[in-house]
Amino acid sequence: MNYFIKIRRDTMNIVYMDGKKEPYTTHDIIAEHAEIDTISVRKLIDKHKKDLEAFGVLSFEIHKPEKGSLGGRPRRIYHLNEQQATLLVTYLGNTEPVREFKKNLVKAFFELRHEVAEFRYQRALEKPKRKELVKAIGEWENAPKHAHSTVTNLLLKAVTGFNAKQLRALRGEEIALNSLYSGELKEYQALEDMVIAMIQLGFDYQDIKTMVNKKNAQQGA
Repeated sequence: MNYFIKIRRDTMNIVYMDGKKEPYTTHDIIAEHAEIDTISVRKLIDKHKKDLEAFGVLSFEIHKPEKGSLGGRPRRIYHLNEQQATLLVTYLGNTEPVREFKKNLVKAFFELRHEVAEFRYQRALEKPKRKELVKAIGEWENAPKHAHSTVTNLLLKAVTGFNAKQLRALRGEEIALNSLYSGELKEYQALEDMVIAMIQLGFDYQDIKTMVNKKNAQQGA
């Protein structure tokens, strides 16, 4: 599944991001918040499938019953992008729960679009810094073994509490940096600038690690 995506990639628990940072919601979420049974929403999707597909592929995931449950068959959970979700909601009637959900859905998609735009901006800013870091490590006389991955993991763990491997597993991204939120990416870049400067000044890894952890502790205080 698309992570972020499993920790916080949700806004108000009704909109998520897939691995490509594209916001979506599900027909289960729509049913729950509009206070309509899931089967009815599924029938509406089937009925208006062509209309919904005019706004993109109608994707889905297969949800299997949890272990230890009474069983049941795997079921299809539809993912709907902003346009698809907005259109589907117009078919739900005009009850109070539906009206409230419409407002929350618009707000959630707006907030997540803003997060996506900010992430892409911060990611673009970080790429040249990454090249500078790679260059600095290549010229680092006191470099530790596996210096590139060691430094990257130090920075990621300082910002998120997880190393690259853990982030990839947790947030469903092949590239750990792509799993960061925009705010995390800002913090990462600030620490990255400091690390580049310290490498260029000839500090060894333990000194850099101490300083990164100290800086991170100050920011979290």
